[in-house]
Amino acid sequence: RTFKMNDRTKISWDVSAVLCEGFDSPRARMSCGHVVTPMSLTKWCEQLLKQGEARFVCGQSGCNAEWSYQEVCKMALLTPEEMKNFETTMALNAAARDPNTKFCPGCMTPVTRGSSSNLYVCCQVCSAKTGRSFGFCWQCLREWKGQQPRSDRCENDDCHNSALKTLRECPEVQIELAGGVIGCPSVRACPTCGSLIQHTGIGCTEVSCPRCKMSFCFGCLKNANECIIDDFDICLSGIAARQTSIPVVFNCKHGL
Repeated sequence: RTFKMNDRTKISWDVSAVLCEGFDSPRARMSCGHVVTPMSLTKWCEQLLKQGEARFVCGQSGCNAEWSYQEVCKMALLTPEEMKNFETTMALNAAARDPNTKFCPGCMTPVTRGSSSNLYVCCQVCSAKTGRSFGFCWQCLREWKGQQPRSDRCENDDCHNSALKTLRECPEVQIELAGGVIGCPSVRACPTCGSLIQHTGIGCTEVSCPRCKMSFCFGCLKNANECIIDDFDICLSGIAARQTSIPVVFNCKHGL
């Protein structure tokens, strides 16, 4: 892909750009002043996403200026499929770093949730651009419909908590232990941070949450230090019922 030669609003003929090395194409100047080609910018941003980043910063030495998602889409000439992949990865990376941050569906700016009891979240960037308060639903990630505050859902069709649905409908898994086989839901929410974790049936019932690093028993859901097992690795507390709520922990910094 390449820029059109007649687009004088983008094209720069600066040839001394590290981000453009190995890419033969007309170059565009980013907001920070450094120049890129569409492919060099795409590859750089893909590299950032693979490293777990959720924001895009300039790769020139000593710069570190942040580029907006809209600027990246425009200057990298991203296709609709690439934009979808970028947005999905950005959301996953942001959730892994901070469970209280999601991307506004209107501008893809990271927004932090203010209260665990209210699904309504106001985006200051969109509100400033439109001249009216712009809010979205933390649950379905669409523009808010209906009255607020609400803790269960907004009025958008099919707004539901997909994580709770997974906990409710996931199949059982058979975990083979020294003393026999136990059956329990194959997906559990971490009792500490709420991250969903799946058990394949291989290994013991003690698991470690990849987000907050807390170890707990997949069977009884107690902290690993509180779970008591017999000589056959069977949890004496029994198997906890399917979870009907998910813990929400604000400012969780474990493992970051």
